[in-house]
Amino acid sequence: QVQLVESGGGLVQAGGSLRLSCAASGSIDSINTMGWYRQAPGKQRDFVASVTNGRSTIYADSVKGRFTISRDNAKNTVLLQMNSLKPEDTAVYYCEADHRWKIGVNYWGQGTQVTVSS
Repeated sequence: QVQLVESGGGLVQAGGSLRLSCAASGSIDSINTMGWYRQAPGKQRDFVASVTNGRSTIYADSVKGRFTISRDNAKNTVLLQMNSLKPEDTAVYYCEADHRWKIGVNYWGQGTQVTVSS
């Protein structure tokens, strides 16, 4: 019912910045919390940041002070501003959305590659 498409990934040197975007379509009125996860090759998919429909935010300790998540409900988009990037931030970044009333229902985007060189 919900489709998520990420964009904005790329190659950047350590200390640089990138901005990721996630565009939602379909049954967007069913979306509650949205967030970002990342997965490095051979690793588990880890939580990065999330923002509720009421704009409350949560960040993983590894990105606090460097990343900023924001949400524009009118445009059905979620942004992740990534500053002071480190090589360990290299991963495929995935957009995620939780259903408002169907517990345990989640939607995922296809992912966008972020590569940070040393």
